[in-house]
Amino acid sequence: MAQKSKPKSRVFLIISIALVMVLVILGVVLVLALSQPDRVVSSIPLVLEQQMTYEVVNAFPHDPDSFTQGLIFLDGVLYESTGLYGESSLRMVTLETGEVQRMVFLPDEVFGEGLTDWEETLVQLTWREGIGYVYNRDDFSHLTQFYYETEGWGLTQDGENLIMSDGSATLFFLDPETYAILSTVDVLDEDAPVTMLNELEYIQGEIFANIWQTDTIVRIDPETGAVKGWIDLGGLLPEEERTYTTNVLNGIAYDPETDRLFVTGKRWPRLYEIRLAPVE
Repeated sequence: MAQKSKPKSRVFLIISIALVMVLVILGVVLVLALSQPDRVVSSIPLVLEQQMTYEVVNAFPHDPDSFTQGLIFLDGVLYESTGLYGESSLRMVTLETGEVQRMVFLPDEVFGEGLTDWEETLVQLTWREGIGYVYNRDDFSHLTQFYYETEGWGLTQDGENLIMSDGSATLFFLDPETYAILSTVDVLDEDAPVTMLNELEYIQGEIFANIWQTDTIVRIDPETGAVKGWIDLGGLLPEEERTYTTNVLNGIAYDPETDRLFVTGKRWPRLYEIRLAPVE
């Protein structure tokens, strides 16, 4: 009988060791989590429903005089295009403090619009002037410029093309070297055109677009133009932080390395890191 009990003892020993290892691993994970209270939180869920809303992860200072028209996050800093005649600029901004590290002004007679990066450059649109400016990203020196026949609103890129909006329901795909229009796609929610497409950001194979004069972002399939979903950002900026100069929601930036999503508005005092959540 004593010999028959040995296999049971070994099984019990193996189970005990396995349980101890699991507890040790869980303890290490807990210690790491508690030691990193400011750790990055994923902004984009694995599954996005057609109707989404948001949770605020962080709020950062933002220049309340910045009439935000384009926004990107690159190598740890924000790049921002601002509008209005006589005030338009290109800026490099510290995320955590809102401090402007570098800035150049556009000519007084042009109105700054969408912004994106391409390789080592920054590309900035103008509204009704039909001029696109290309800068060296390191020092904001002007490299060249190009021209287009539509209005310029939002701008992003998908790794192959620049993608531009003009306030209509059409997205324009541009060659990033010649700036020639290669193709277009019409954005449709079922059969209804979605107009007023403003600031753009390419995120995980989709185009996110602010809808001008609303608190809404639309998610677009870049190949077909079909609407994949809507994001309601209503109430993001509290009423007590609004003034008579506060304007509409505009500005989407995404950091793919840490999966963080940032949004702001024209002359908003805050820039928000948000997490998308389904509408309950």
